[in-house]
Amino acid sequence: MDDSVLLSPRSAECLVRAIESAPQVRRRHQFFVWLQSQLHSLLPHSVAVCGAYQRSRRELVFEVFQSTMLPADLLASLADARSPLMTGLLGHWLAARGRAVLVASDTAEAVLGPAILVHGVSRPQRPAELESFFVFAEPERALSREHLLHLELLLPHLHATYLRVQATELELNNLPPPLAPRLAGAASPVTERERQILGWVREGKSNQQIGELLGISPLTVKNHIQKILRKLGATNRAQAVALAMTRQVLLNTGPPPLE
Repeated sequence: MDDSVLLSPRSAECLVRAIESAPQVRRRHQFFVWLQSQLHSLLPHSVAVCGAYQRSRRELVFEVFQSTMLPADLLASLADARSPLMTGLLGHWLAARGRAVLVASDTAEAVLGPAILVHGVSRPQRPAELESFFVFAEPERALSREHLLHLELLLPHLHATYLRVQATELELNNLPPPLAPRLAGAASPVTERERQILGWVREGKSNQQIGELLGISPLTVKNHIQKILRKLGATNRAQAVALAMTRQVLLNTGPPPLE
C-alpha cells in the first residue's frame, strides 16, 4: 500500500465502529445490513460479492449482496467461481501478491463502475488456495486508493465475520443455494403489492411518500409493512429489505413501477 495514503480521523472512527459491531453479525441478513451500514462509508458499494471455500465442493462458493439491479448474465458470472469474470479478478489479485487491488472494469462489466475492488485471504504459504474472496463495486462513485487502504484494514474482520455467518447458517440448516433464481410464479409469502411497497422502502421512501406514490393512505402503508415484517420474520424495515433481497424477493424490482 502507498504510504502516502493515510487514514482520516473520520475513517478511523468508522473503522472502529465496524470492527466493534462485527462480532454481533451471525446471520446472512445481519451481514447484509452490516455491509450497507457500518462498512458502506469505508467501502462504498452497490454490489458486494463474497466467497468462502467449501471443502465439500473443493472450490470457492460465491453469493452476491446487491442494492441495485444487475443483468442476469452478469449476476450469474459474479456468482460463478469458474466464470471468466471471477477467474480474471482472482488473477489480478494474485498478480498483486495478495494485496487489495482495483481492477479496471471491462466493457462487459461497465455497469459495475469504472473499477472493481477485490481482496481475499489465502492459506499460509499457498497464495493460490483461497479461504475467502471479496469483490466490491459502485457504479455511481469511483473507488480510490483510500478504499484500498480501508479494505486492507477491514479484511481480517470481513473474513472472520463472513465465515461465522456461513457456519451459523449451516448449523441452523437454513442455508439456501446462493443466488438460486426466483422462478416466475414461484410461491412467495409476499404479495405483489407488498413487494412493491418493499421496493419503495428500499429506495428510502417514508410511509407518507409511499402512500402518495401509490394513492393509498400512510396508515394502509404502515399496515402492509407490519404484514411484511411478520411474513419475513423481520423486526424492522432495514432487516425486512435485507431478508427480501437475500431471498430474491426484490430481485426483479426497483424502483417499483407506479400503477
